[in-house]
Amino acid sequence: MKRVTLAALRGKERLAFSIVFLTVLIATLLVIHPRGASPAVITSWANQGVGVAFVAVGQTIVVLSGGIDISIGAIMALANCIASVWVNGSALHAGVGVVLVLIAGALCGLVNGIVIVYGRIQPIVATLGTGAVYSGVALLVRPEPGGEISSILSDLATGTVGRWVPASLLLLVGFVLLIWEPVRRALIGRTIYAAGSAEAAAFMSGLPLDTAKLLAYTLAGIFAALGGLFLGFQTLSGDATIGMPYTLNSVAAVVLGGTSLAGGAGSVAGSIAGAFILGTIGNLMFFAGIPPLAQPLFDGLVLLAVVTLGALGVIKTKSRIEVMQ
Repeated sequence: MKRVTLAALRGKERLAFSIVFLTVLIATLLVIHPRGASPAVITSWANQGVGVAFVAVGQTIVVLSGGIDISIGAIMALANCIASVWVNGSALHAGVGVVLVLIAGALCGLVNGIVIVYGRIQPIVATLGTGAVYSGVALLVRPEPGGEISSILSDLATGTVGRWVPASLLLLVGFVLLIWEPVRRALIGRTIYAAGSAEAAAFMSGLPLDTAKLLAYTLAGIFAALGGLFLGFQTLSGDATIGMPYTLNSVAAVVLGGTSLAGGAGSVAGSIAGAFILGTIGNLMFFAGIPPLAQPLFDGLVLLAVVTLGALGVIKTKSRIEVMQ
């Protein structure tokens, strides 16, 4: 009982730190931004972070189950390409297109889960392979960047509600509450956490581990598809080559948000904060006058530092488990 309480406290501390850090970064950005705290600036900031946040939510669910999804960026790219073909035209055609995008994401995630659960292949190896397949399919759908996505849906998704509230933030929160929150509160959600924190004990307790892992990867595919769809609303086109940066950023956001890469501890809210931290740092570098050619170097250093910290956390966790055994 004490261990559970301490883990919960550490999780809340990590989430609180992420939120405080993000608040400081946002305040700094609004101070140095030439247009200050205006609706346009806030909406632009939100839109830049929501795409990564969607993918980070999916990655978080998988990591909580004790896995990792290297294909999540490829699923996002495939969804983006499908959107550029289907999410246009009449309201009915665009609506069917949105459904097809989400189904495609769910199927990709389900395939990942089946390969990992029933094929007994390590998640990083399995999703590396399936990611290559999804990238190939995305290239078949959209060999070159282009296509068309409904400008009406784009305006609704990337605009504001009222004057100050970005619609993209409402979409993000809405989908998390609609899809993840009911799962998290149910037995299957607790099983996802148990699979990452104490899989052997969960198995002995009779929890549905296989079903939980299948669901975790399926949900990751759905949220990756939402990320690809939202990116399409921003660019009004599709691109099969966009995936890899989002995969790396999703892992970095998970670590920044306080979720342990060892699994079983963390929160979706923290990862969302982590995604916006990454986006805000990018904006700060731009407005701080860092040369555009040097920005990828700084981005890479930030990602390397964050992922290294996450890996060190996994090593420490495994060391504690070995000592306890």
